[in-house]
Amino acid sequence: MTLLISTLFVATITFIAAFILAPTFFGLLRLFGIYTIVQEGTCHVYTLFGSVVGVLREPGLVILPLHLGVNAFLISFFGRRYVIDMRLDQRYLRSQPVNSEEGAPMGIGVWYEMSISDPVAYLFKNADPQGSLAANVSNAVVRTLSNMPLAQMLENRHAMSQAVRAEVSPKASEWGYRLGSVYIRKVHFRDRNMIRQIEAKVVNRLRQVTSAILQDGANRVSVITSTAERQAAIEFARAKAVRPKILGQALARIGADPEVRDALFTILEVQNLTESKARVTLVPAQTDQRVMSALMAVQNSRQ
Repeated sequence: MTLLISTLFVATITFIAAFILAPTFFGLLRLFGIYTIVQEGTCHVYTLFGSVVGVLREPGLVILPLHLGVNAFLISFFGRRYVIDMRLDQRYLRSQPVNSEEGAPMGIGVWYEMSISDPVAYLFKNADPQGSLAANVSNAVVRTLSNMPLAQMLENRHAMSQAVRAEVSPKASEWGYRLGSVYIRKVHFRDRNMIRQIEAKVVNRLRQVTSAILQDGANRVSVITSTAERQAAIEFARAKAVRPKILGQALARIGADPEVRDALFTILEVQNLTESKARVTLVPAQTDQRVMSALMAVQNSRQ
């Protein structure tokens, strides 16, 4: 029982020390300006009686009296601490209206990044520095990119981005900003009728190009076919002219040998008889004349 009471007592003391006394103690130290902690990517600006008395940029634990002197003990009661986010920020402005040199109403989307370089200027030189920077970028887009040739506006975005950045950077620096990259991300037509007309022209042009390609292909095929037919006709005519000569030479060589000639004509005769599908009656060579007469009489009676 005594051990349980001792354990509960120690636990209660630990809880009070860890969650009540320690936070209260460190809170009092911060309240009286003994120390502060600067987070990574932030900056602390201290003002007292309307004046800036200190700027802390380096992250980590900072003993304020070493930096602010006696003012550190008065900041919490008569002054103010500003915590500024120094990290890189980005913003995208959509469809900024400009007109091309040809009078086409165009919209330009511009992306830019910025970070705070001067925390004091950021706090006190402009009531809304971020909004003013956005308005400045928008105005710079309209001023620098209006009346540009349409082809240049659609193709040369790098030069456009550089022009906008050069226009905005001085004023941004005056307001405590450091302007990073500026990029013209999108250039588009704002007039829907013009967009439809351009689409119709593009479609018609594609159809014309497709038809031209098909016609060119058909012409090429026709030329190839005609050339092949012409060459084939020439070769057939040449073969037809040469054929009698070749055939005559072959028959001459066959006629020079009587045995070959007779065999050839016999084969041709048999072939003709076979192809004519006529009925053939074979009779022995020494057949009597009366038998032949009887056979002919039977054949005549069947007909």
